[in-house]
Amino acid sequence: MKKQFLEAGKIVGVHGLKGEVKIDPWCDGPDFLSRFKRLFDKNENEMKVTRARVQKNIVIVKFSGVDTPEDAQALRGRLVYIDRADVRLPKGVYFVQDIIGLEAVDVDDGTVYGSVTEVYQTGANDVYQITKDGRDHLIPKIPEVVTRVDIEEGKIYINTKNIGGLFEDEN
Repeated sequence: MKKQFLEAGKIVGVHGLKGEVKIDPWCDGPDFLSRFKRLFDKNENEMKVTRARVQKNIVIVKFSGVDTPEDAQALRGRLVYIDRADVRLPKGVYFVQDIIGLEAVDVDDGTVYGSVTEVYQTGANDVYQITKDGRDHLIPKIPEVVTRVDIEEGKIYINTKNIGGLFEDEN
């Protein structure tokens, strides 16, 4: 089941004297997070963003009703969430949280190789960590290897012919 609210970052400090906070983004980056007009706390309470800007690798955010350094300090350490309804993903792009837990299946014979337990974002392409019986395997998320991702079905389909015996020792 897809979560409606996704972890997007953590409030790590106070900025200035007007109640702004520093958020360490856990999503695609500070530019992505700075575009949201609202964020949410762990109880799904809306936090209206009145202003946001990127500073190096963090986002400086001013929330409505947070007007002093003391108000901002009270938020330090809290996680912030985004509502998936506020994001339009391009076709073939998924939230990492939706990929974790998918079953990795051979596209040709249906062999199950394990589940996706981690997604590493390397720059060139993502790398999926597939885990079965305590053993981890890393596969590149490239079209020649990961032929299809089906979130609704809960599976990713892998063409093992293109990854040279990575799973052969499993059988």
